[in-house]
Amino acid sequence: MRAMKDSGIAWIGEIPQTWTIDKIKHHFTIVSGATPKSEISAYWDGDIPWVTPADYKTQDKFVSQGRKSLTQEGYDACGTTLIPEGSLVFSKRAPVGTVAIAKNELCTNQGCLSCVAKDNVNSEYYYYALSTFTEQFDLVSTGTTFKEIAADVFANFYLPHPDYKEQRIIASFLNSECARIDAVMEQTRASIEEYKKLKQAVITQAVTKGIRHNRPMKDSGVDWIGEIPVDWEMLRKLSYACCKNISYGIVKLFDPDDEHGVKVLRCSDIREGIIDTSNIRTVTQEISNEYSRTILDGGEVLINVRGTLGGCAVVPKEMKGYNIAREVAMVSTNNTLNNRYLMYYFLSNAFLTYEEMNLAGSVYIGLNIELLSACPVLLPSILEQVEIANYLDSKCFEINALIAKKECFFQELEKYKKSMVFEYVTGKKGV
Repeated sequence: MRAMKDSGIAWIGEIPQTWTIDKIKHHFTIVSGATPKSEISAYWDGDIPWVTPADYKTQDKFVSQGRKSLTQEGYDACGTTLIPEGSLVFSKRAPVGTVAIAKNELCTNQGCLSCVAKDNVNSEYYYYALSTFTEQFDLVSTGTTFKEIAADVFANFYLPHPDYKEQRIIASFLNSECARIDAVMEQTRASIEEYKKLKQAVITQAVTKGIRHNRPMKDSGVDWIGEIPVDWEMLRKLSYACCKNISYGIVKLFDPDDEHGVKVLRCSDIREGIIDTSNIRTVTQEISNEYSRTILDGGEVLINVRGTLGGCAVVPKEMKGYNIAREVAMVSTNNTLNNRYLMYYFLSNAFLTYEEMNLAGSVYIGLNIELLSACPVLLPSILEQVEIANYLDSKCFEINALIAKKECFFQELEKYKKSMVFEYVTGKKGV
């Protein structure tokens, strides 16, 4: 076991006796990016790769090209700087700390800081080192609208520094180990997606074909639905099965929240089949009363029509008195349409196809209330609707449990990978 010493940095801890703790600027030249001040067409779609923080993700090790590129005129106009292949590209804002290695010569916008290596520096080792301390970079970032780390703060940030040979050895080992873990994570991610597709197929089959076998079928008259049981009705408009008009809620929530006010459900609270109560906002009673049409009684079906689409859930009775925000629509069914059956219908491919055909908006994509009201709905008998809803409650519970197990395993892999990289880039484990 090699001799260790205190690094003097609490979040690094002990390092090998032969290692040092150095500022980033001692081993890299820090280069800031820039953006042309106007959208002149002559500045864009050129041959110079131009990267923003949105062009590389946490799991992407390399970056080569952004969604936009600069012409020479655009490059000259904004004053950004080309960095060589192998340089590190670090996101200084929203989110702080995402890092990638330049796969070729490129330049960046002002949201990035580039690290151009000096002599005896292995960029891959520092890629892993920078990735390890994301939380620490976030702690020294400032800002109100969004957090940002200043270039001088970043340049003076301390990182462990082994000699060049050991940097290469550690980087090579981590390349191999991380590739192995990433492969398992990718397989797990793919498995999760397959389970989600299975659930979607089970829901769609049940709400469009039923769960009773060997029954006569007929053409629904709707291309994306196909055949339906012969004794089912095709309700031409959803509004025909509603006891009140479909409405969206409070147009704007004001800060700060009223601690003793009315709870308001937003699109971020409405998930697939459930309502997340972990971060519910509130408004004053007076504001809620202005939108009395959407004060909940319990039993309504809520569906996201703006923002995060795809969420849909039935309101439990204990949420009586809550209200909803503008991005959520409230559907109150009459006695011909079971609310849980309708929820599953909204979660089916049949409805999602209708939704995709009718999405509107440029800044905010959303489903128009009138189009939602005009949505055709399949209508089995109320008894069969309950039967289908009960069946889907059971099947979705089983599939969701499998998905949750896979997601837990994925999170454990992420945690293990992060811990492993930390152990090796700080020298607590040796190769």
